[in-house]
Amino acid sequence: MPRPLRVAIVGAGPAGIYAADALLKSAVAVEPGVSIDLFERMPAPFGLIRYGVAPDHPRIKGIITALHQVLDKPQIRLFGNVDYPGDINLDDLRAFYDAVIFSTGATADRALDIPGIGLDGSYGAADFVSWYDGHPDVPRTWPLEAEKVAVLGVGNVALDVARILAKTAEELLPTEIPPNVHEGLKANKALEVHVFGRRGPAQAKFSPMELRELDHSPNIEVIVDPEDIDYDDGSIATRRGNKQADMVAKTLENWAIRDVGDRPHKLFLHFFESPTEILGEDGEVTGLRTERTVLDGTGNVKGTGTFKDWDVTAVYRAVGYLSDKLPKLPWDVESGTVPDAAGRVIEETGEHLRSTYVTGWIRRGPVGLIGHTKGDANETVASLLADHAGGRLHTPAAPEPEAVDAFLKERDVRFTTWEGWHRLDAAEKALGEPQGRERVKLVEREDMLDASGA
Repeated sequence: MPRPLRVAIVGAGPAGIYAADALLKSAVAVEPGVSIDLFERMPAPFGLIRYGVAPDHPRIKGIITALHQVLDKPQIRLFGNVDYPGDINLDDLRAFYDAVIFSTGATADRALDIPGIGLDGSYGAADFVSWYDGHPDVPRTWPLEAEKVAVLGVGNVALDVARILAKTAEELLPTEIPPNVHEGLKANKALEVHVFGRRGPAQAKFSPMELRELDHSPNIEVIVDPEDIDYDDGSIATRRGNKQADMVAKTLENWAIRDVGDRPHKLFLHFFESPTEILGEDGEVTGLRTERTVLDGTGNVKGTGTFKDWDVTAVYRAVGYLSDKLPKLPWDVESGTVPDAAGRVIEETGEHLRSTYVTGWIRRGPVGLIGHTKGDANETVASLLADHAGGRLHTPAAPEPEAVDAFLKERDVRFTTWEGWHRLDAAEKALGEPQGRERVKLVEREDMLDASGA
């Protein structure tokens, strides 16, 4: 009797879970069946939904409900707190599985090559996001001494960072933020947050709803300079062809023509300002220099040679995420991705690295919304299933599921399970209940492992 197709998925964020879902919905899942193991270096699943989505966005975290339904399926096992390649590497995985899918995402900050980027007070947005989302592998404190702060970038991460900096700690207390984050935000001195975009309103990468939410806080006065509302032919074409871009531009236009109110924290959205240097003295940030830009007719911009210095003492760059290089896989340094063809990992020779696949941000870079990874996963799984049907997958030496448990136990890896996530979930909700909060997130890795019964 043929055994089930054995697949390992490295990374239990949305991309990996969507890949598991696509496998479960395939004809192979019916006969001879599929057996899927997800490996996650964190003790808890869900990747950037848990450690990348701002705590005051529970609506997005609602995606976890749908992901839960996938992980509840009996054909799937979760191995949390298992590091690739420290605890298990590609050769190990090939001993147990017919195929391996990597869906490890992107968690580091993309570099911004301008003078002063290394000064004290210059931060990567990803690091700050990890702190306020209670990631166990970052420091428990964050310096929030600056009264005037710059955020570089016009995507949703920039909005998240700016919003968290501009809100009060009490506003954020009803969310799942851990106690150390709440204490840190109580000491936050930021009164002005300046968000800078190199191009214009039509080119901003905000989601319309995320942008509008900025204005919902009773403590944040959102300010847009009327001089920053400008469009060329390329911008007009973008607005006509992209409903979201048009909605963003309309929101910004409305904010630009209204009177400035008296909410205590000011959040400025600046366009046509290209950061050229972070200014400093004695190794610390003292300001930001930008060059004024103008549209060139195509929606792109060119510099004017006019510079302005901004009085800020902290700068956060939100110019994109970057994936970590995965050992034993080919790597494109420029894009920070694994080269692929329809999800098949492609070596320098142009050959498919047998039985090895990628999906999500490690495949195409950190672009798009969470839901966009679903189509990506479907394509990757289609390639895997075609290779399976064509007899192109390798045969593992030990395909029995219990062989993986034995391997991890022999290595003294303290791993969590899907049942353990339910215990951790219950523990966090119990912490929040006395305060009338949905949950209080556990931060320390040991605490998470203990609560999971690892």
